[in-house]
Amino acid sequence: MFTSDSAPDRPPGTRTRRALTGEIMRFAAVGGLGVLVNFAVFNLCRAVTTLPVVRCSVISTSVAVLVNYLGFRYFAYRDRDKRRPAREFTLFVVFSIIGLVIENGVLYAATYRFGWDTALQSNLFKAIGLAAATGFRFWVYRTWVFRRHGSSHPSEHSPPQSDFEETRP
Repeated sequence: MFTSDSAPDRPPGTRTRRALTGEIMRFAAVGGLGVLVNFAVFNLCRAVTTLPVVRCSVISTSVAVLVNYLGFRYFAYRDRDKRRPAREFTLFVVFSIIGLVIENGVLYAATYRFGWDTALQSNLFKAIGLAAATGFRFWVYRTWVFRRHGSSHPSEHSPPQSDFEETRP
């Protein structure tokens, strides 16, 4: 019996690329919803309150983080290890706070260092910060938070477990 990596009509690594593509697509779907929530709450907060722009952004990012956790746990990474939910949620929050600092650090610099504070500028620099934080979040969520079944924390001597590691018969 052939696996998708060993079938004669498929190049090596097809299953690997397909698994990675699927994981990225699920991450993007959940992340896309999070982005919509993030920008909706951000712009609503800016429109109806007198809070400073970065505070509105921190609030909106926090709301999006909660939406994203639910989406990642129950959709994107639903097949991952669920034995330690408190640890998983704690790691998710810790890494999300780091992502929040990355995302809002860009907005903070644009607003308070360069004085770029129009609605358009704030949304642009929030988007740039969000893009910078997204790569970090993808890596840490899949590597540390939503672990595969049977894997412990990554050690210095072993590569992270993932859905698309190359497996050969």
